[in-house]
Amino acid sequence: MRFDIKNTFQNTVSKVIYVALLAVGLQTLAQAQSGAFHAGTLIPEYGKIADIADMVPLAKDANYNISFDVSKQAEVGELNRQFVSSARFLNMHVANGVDPKDINLAIVIHGKAVLDVTQQEFYEDKTVADNVNAGLIAKLIDNGVEVFVCGQSAAFQGVKTSDLLPGVKMSLSAMTAHATLQQSGYTYNPF
Repeated sequence: MRFDIKNTFQNTVSKVIYVALLAVGLQTLAQAQSGAFHAGTLIPEYGKIADIADMVPLAKDANYNISFDVSKQAEVGELNRQFVSSARFLNMHVANGVDPKDINLAIVIHGKAVLDVTQQEFYEDKTVADNVNAGLIAKLIDNGVEVFVCGQSAAFQGVKTSDLLPGVKMSLSAMTAHATLQQSGYTYNPF
C-alpha cells in the first residue's frame, strides 16, 4: 500500500473547504431566521416575536387565561427563558389582534427559580451578580401578569416575602397556586 501525499492533501483541503462552506451557510441561515424576529408592541424590551403568514386565525372572542410553571433557574446574568416566554405570549397575541385585557397570565415559580425573583441585595448575596430578571418581572407585572412563588421552595432556600421583587406574591405552595388558578379557569402552558 502506497501513501499518496498529493491525494491526502487534496482530500484534506476539500474537507476543510466543505466544513467552512457549511459553517457559513448555517450562520447565514441562523441570521436570516433571527432577523425574522422583532420587538412586540406591548413589551418591546422583551419577548421578540415573528410574523406568521397563513396561520390559523385566532378567535375574535378568545380569552386567554394561562399559567406558566417555572422551576429552572436562569444562568447567572441571563434572563429566565420562561419569563421571556410570558412576554412573548403577550406580544404575539396583541400583535395579532387580541386585546390585552383578554389575556390573563400567571407565572408560578418554584425550585431554584425562586432566586430569579428576589430583590437585588438577596440575589447578589447568593450569586455576586445583578438580577437581570428584575426589569422583565416589573414589565410583566405592569402588564397584568400575576407572579406567584412557592412558599415551600422559598422556605427551603431561606427566601422571605420581603426578599421578593415588588409585586411578586408568596403562595403556600406551587401546587396550591396551580390548583387555585385552575379553579379560576386558567390552563397550564408547558412552554
